[in-house]
This record gives sequence, structure tokens and C-alpha cells, in this order.
Amino acid sequence: MNTHVYSRQSILNDRHRALGTQFEASWNDMPIPQLYATDPYFETEAVRYRAGLFDVTSLRLIDATGKDVLLALNELLTSDIAKLAPGKSAISNIVDENGSLIDDVLVYCIAPDRYRISHGGGALEDVLPSVTEGRDVHFRKDNDTHILSLQGPKAFDILAPHTPLKLVDLGYFEHAPTTLFGREVTLARGGYSGERGYEVFCRADDAVFLWDSILEAGKPFGAIPVSWACLDIVRVESALLFFPFDMPEGDTTPWEAGVDWTVDLDKPSFRGKAALIRRRGEKRVAQVGIEIDHEKAIEPGAKLFKDGEVVGIVNSTTYSEHLMRSIALVHVAPAFADYGTEMQVRSEAGTFPARVVKVPFYDPLRLRTHPMAERQLD
Repeated sequence: MNTHVYSRQSILNDRHRALGTQFEASWNDMPIPQLYATDPYFETEAVRYRAGLFDVTSLRLIDATGKDVLLALNELLTSDIAKLAPGKSAISNIVDENGSLIDDVLVYCIAPDRYRISHGGGALEDVLPSVTEGRDVHFRKDNDTHILSLQGPKAFDILAPHTPLKLVDLGYFEHAPTTLFGREVTLARGGYSGERGYEVFCRADDAVFLWDSILEAGKPFGAIPVSWACLDIVRVESALLFFPFDMPEGDTTPWEAGVDWTVDLDKPSFRGKAALIRRRGEKRVAQVGIEIDHEKAIEPGAKLFKDGEVVGIVNSTTYSEHLMRSIALVHVAPAFADYGTEMQVRSEAGTFPARVVKVPFYDPLRLRTHPMAERQLD
């Protein structure tokens, strides 16, 4: 029996219990609905063809304010936050003085002196004090705001009639304050599914009402509540990394994790910049995707072999019923990262042939999240 007392709880826990969860897992000291009574593959079908509603409140939120907030964030993060205009957001990372990844974040610019930072299980909150001394900057943990994530091709049709915001004009990684079903929210376009989706940031007091209202409005479209087991499937299909599970070395650099696009070496000195420059040419591993000739998911931590030698490790895995493939996000020695490279996976279930393939496994051109019509407008 789990007797741990969690410091954080979702106000939606009763809704999750009614859907059959036993809160089989936790994240960021909050119990999460890893499983519902519904089959995760059925839930995945809903996300891929209709819409699924996730509770992702276990993300951690930090409000950052003050006239020096941009200086502080730019000293801390690998990307240039000065390039973010109000209403825009961007993925960034934090590295230590050795250039090793210690957290990934999503930064929302609300105003020139006001930002919201969403992060997972890394060390952001531990290092915030290092950039505050002598500056007018304030960081406040927000444990009230709840995040409801509606993901799928019908998400727009479900939400658009119930907000005065012209949702069709909200671009990918954009956000805006508005109302939804008459309650004050912030709507952000994005998610963790590889589908068009929207995240609803709301007060805890409004979360149950909004959860119920979204699902009621979504009934004609086939929308359903979906579990974290479903989230695991769709994010691996979409080759979306999860810190720290896809960085198992413990001192993985952005170059090795394939997130070098978050690093701006042209901006002034920032935490770990010198180490990142030094380690840029020292890649020990490459981030790739493989498909495995097996009818089930392979366990994370399984080793990859080529000609009898260990060449890599399996990080995140799933069996995709949508794609009818066992797939995995892995780290391999750079010499074995080319598409089509054959190798073997040695797992608890046996040894199976595998090969490097293009990622994302699902929607390789990312047309679901970045439609060509919108790209032409950029």
C-alpha cells in the first residue's frame, strides 16, 4: 500500500477515480491517472482521429516577473528569450556548468516583464536563486493553476464555439488570455501528442467545471478523457522527448539529445555556454528512433548490439497499434545513427532485429501540428 503523502493534488482526482484510475503513478509529487478503465489503445485512437482530454496539471509552473526578468532568464536558459514576443512561447533547456541537461522548460512570454515557465521533473527551481541576486526579478511557484490539454483533430471544433478568442488565428506555440465557457482562462496551442491541440490554463476552482464542459461539448465529436498511458503512446509515436528518461547518461548534452535547436550560442554568456562550445564536437551518442521486429513494447534500458558489441541503449518505448510496430527512442553511438542501420535489441523477452528509421514515427512531416497552409503564412 502506497502511504506517501503527496505535496500536490489535482482538483480533478474525483473525476479520474470515476474513470477507473488507481493513481498507479506519480510525477512531480502529484499522483497521476496512469490508467483508466478504458483501453489505452482505444484512447489513442480517439486522440488520433477525434479528441482526447488529458489532465497535465502535474507539470510545474513558475511565474517570473520584474524589470530584470529577461536578463535572469537569458542567463539561465540555452535559447534567446529576447526573441519571444508577448503571446509567444518556446521550448528551451537548462544545462549545468558542464553543459549537461538538467531540465527542459516551456517559456511563455506574457509581457516584457512577465513570463510563465512550465517544467517537468528537473532542477529549474533549484537553480533559480543563482540568477536573482542584485536583480529586480521574482519567481513564484504556482500550485493553483490547472492544465487541461485537449488533443486531436477535433479539438478546434470543440473549443472554438465556446470562447470569444478567434481560435483559428492562434498559431502553434501561441497563447492568449480569454474566457472558455464563461470562465477566465489562458488558451495555448500545443501539447504533447503530435496532433493539433490546445492547453487550457485555469484556476483550480474552475477546473472541474471546465473539464465537464469540454467533455460535454466534445460528445458529438467523439471526444473522451484519456490517461497518461495514452500520453506515453502518442508522445513516443511523435518522437517527443521526456526529461530525464530520454537522457539516461546523466550528463547528456543538448547535442547528444538532438535538441541543439534550443541552443543559441550567439547570445551573450549564459550558464554552461563555454562547456557547450567545448562539448559540441564530443558527441558520445546520437538520438534516433528504431523499429523492432517484435509484437510488444521493449522495456527501457534494453541494450542495442551491432556485430556482438554494445552500441546503444533503449530509452522510451511503446507498441503502436496505430502503426502496427514496436518502436523506441534510443541513444546509439554516432557511427550507427544513419537511417536503415541494422542492429539487435537484447531484452527481457529475447533478442530481436531492429533498424534506425526516420522520426517522428507518426506524421513524419509534422503536418498535423504544422499544416502547410500555416507554414506558407510564416
